[in-house]
Amino acid sequence: MALLVSGGHTQLIDVRAIGDYHLMGDTLDDAAGEAFDKTAKMLGLPYPGGPHLAKLAESGRAGVFGFSRPMCDRPGLDFSFSGLKTQVLLAWRKSDQSAQTMADLAHGFEDAVTDTIAIKCLRAMQATGAKTLVVAGGVGANRQLRARLGAAAQKHRFRVAFPRHEFCTDNGAMIAFAGALRLKAGKTDDNTLAVVPRWPLDQLERL
Repeated sequence: MALLVSGGHTQLIDVRAIGDYHLMGDTLDDAAGEAFDKTAKMLGLPYPGGPHLAKLAESGRAGVFGFSRPMCDRPGLDFSFSGLKTQVLLAWRKSDQSAQTMADLAHGFEDAVTDTIAIKCLRAMQATGAKTLVVAGGVGANRQLRARLGAAAQKHRFRVAFPRHEFCTDNGAMIAFAGALRLKAGKTDDNTLAVVPRWPLDQLERL
């Protein structure tokens, strides 16, 4: 099972082989990384906001803001973070807007996002019987997400694999590795350019 969690994607993918992917869950609106960045912007944090918000959340107090876990009260593996972002905005507008309140909001938001992702990952693992969860994408560097998924893996006896932090956001490295695997398998093209703006994973050729 692969969790792709970034500024553009929040997806759960059943990986059967290189090039053989089954999309099990996708985001219906904002991706997790996008929600982090937009929430950080609402709080006046610098861009890129996600890492700044995560750092701020470390000084926040647990339980001060209890935000919902979107779409976890129904079956399925899809994600939705737009409403959660709105909850934070409304809470911020009604608050005293102090530095501590900002940290508490960041903590509550990060807690809700990472808990939601962990819940959906566990559902996917149980639905497929997969024994390994591989995390990719920029949000994979988030410490709270790593801790939650690590705890779930230990409790439910599956393996979770994270890339090193420097590879979480390096699309160039990911694309080069995917190309190297195809080249090794003898897959080559001529010099004709065929631009594909959106290429769904389930349309790739299996190696």
